[in-house]
Amino acid sequence: MALLPALKDVRTIKTLLTRAEAEAVRNGDGLPGPEHLLLSALDLPDGTAVAAFRHVGADPDDFRAAVGRAHRDALDRLGVTIGDGLDDLPEADVPRGPYRLTAPGQQAFQRAVALSKETRPTRLRAAHVVIAVCEHDRGTAARALRSQGVDRHDLATAAREALATA
Repeated sequence: MALLPALKDVRTIKTLLTRAEAEAVRNGDGLPGPEHLLLSALDLPDGTAVAAFRHVGADPDDFRAAVGRAHRDALDRLGVTIGDGLDDLPEADVPRGPYRLTAPGQQAFQRAVALSKETRPTRLRAAHVVIAVCEHDRGTAARALRSQGVDRHDLATAAREALATA
């Protein structure tokens, strides 16, 4: 890998993981998972994740709310009711030190990096994260996508198309 693409990858990874941590903190989660990686990927400047969402007719801006709904629905099924006042709580500090992810988050991240090595140019893009997250059929990200009416397989296909045309 040439030096310039490698530096871009390092910047992309840092941005992706830092924003994923911030999303996890914002949601009150201890560690970032696939849903936080996907939220972070939607903000990456290459725009391939947003393009994939739009291609399947989904609103990328609604995914954050869909994650919130998935969390609330899971708690409701357990008999735990939370009010709307949670948004008024102060945000926790973003963790410092090495990046850490949940086990599914780590799997999704590693898969996204592996996918990036299979495409040309070999550079991590937001669509790689979309494809990797779509491979998970369980968890918050899968439930959030379902609540948006998004088929994971169609979204992954749209992400591959976004990579091909980017």
